[in-house]
Amino acid sequence: MMKSLFSLLAFFLLFSFENSAQTAEEHYRSGLEQLNGKSYAMAKSDFTKALKLNPTYKEAFNGRGRARNMTGDHYGAIGDYNSALEIDTTFAEAYRNLAIAKLNLGDDAGAIEDFDRAIRLDAADAEAYSQRGYAKYNLEDLEGANFDFSKAIALDEKNANNYFNRGIVRAELQEYVSAIDDYDRAIALDGDDAATFNARGVAKYSIGEIESAMKDYDKAIAMDSTDAEMYENRALARLENEDFQSAISDYSRSLDLYPDDPDVYNLRGVAKYSMEKMDEAIDDYDRAIAIAPDNAVYYDNRALAKSMKEDYKGALEDLNLSIDIFPNDAETYYQRGLTKIKLGDNYDGCLDLNMAKNLGAAEAQKDIKEFCK
Repeated sequence: MMKSLFSLLAFFLLFSFENSAQTAEEHYRSGLEQLNGKSYAMAKSDFTKALKLNPTYKEAFNGRGRARNMTGDHYGAIGDYNSALEIDTTFAEAYRNLAIAKLNLGDDAGAIEDFDRAIRLDAADAEAYSQRGYAKYNLEDLEGANFDFSKAIALDEKNANNYFNRGIVRAELQEYVSAIDDYDRAIALDGDDAATFNARGVAKYSIGEIESAMKDYDKAIAMDSTDAEMYENRALARLENEDFQSAISDYSRSLDLYPDDPDVYNLRGVAKYSMEKMDEAIDDYDRAIAIAPDNAVYYDNRALAKSMKEDYKGALEDLNLSIDIFPNDAETYYQRGLTKIKLGDNYDGCLDLNMAKNLGAAEAQKDIKEFCK
């Protein structure tokens, strides 16, 4: 009787152990399903249940870290990844995910160290190369980012994002033709991404392919009419074509979407200046200056518009302000010199023209000969 009772107890303990291990696995698999379905709170709950049943379940720590990272709990995610790595110091995926959490916190240098560890353990992890490319890009290591995105592409040729990212890097390296080729490949894999068409348009604009760039901007805006930058980019192309009214329309649409961008007010002012709408141009320069009063260019442009209205005193005030902000601009001294001469102050005007010449404004020499006896 005692023997049978002992055997029954042993069977019960064995059954309980096996059932607990199985239950931990079931919770883990459920967590993965919830994670893939973007139900992050439920995923976190399932992984936690798995860990209560099996505290050394490294994959569950890694899974819970992913769920926490996706909800913005990056520090909690880091804690989970570190717990996984305490269990297994060769867990490459945990190093990669740890690096991603640090990347989300802005610790690019720390992220790169962990990506390096992940890649040493798993040299075929395309995601680790891709994410390390982001970190290097953030640190302005463009060559390093280009290498990492290229490696990610070699490991995963069907990922449109890697072509797009390498295109962005190559464009910043002024390798515009290579960038366009990358955008072409990204579009071939995913033709529904407005940002890629916009970026390709920028690269084409940079090599003078204005009409082709316009087509890309048109496509991008048709796909996403809520991105202010796309209207601004198309406006620049329209300015290049001297289609000033259409450029003004695009700048206005950009400002409808994002009304606090001083550069767009300034550029719209330039378009209005080109159409000889001086009062409207000055109004836009006023708005740009109200938002960013420390930008010398805005004062220079407003001075030009005031000069066109023969408001030389107003122009001189703006040029003085511009030089206070940026005292080594040859063109501003040149314009101020001419403005002073128009106001009858040849002596000070000639001092400015000579300063402009010394700073590199070759055109000042002609005016010095004419006005400075």
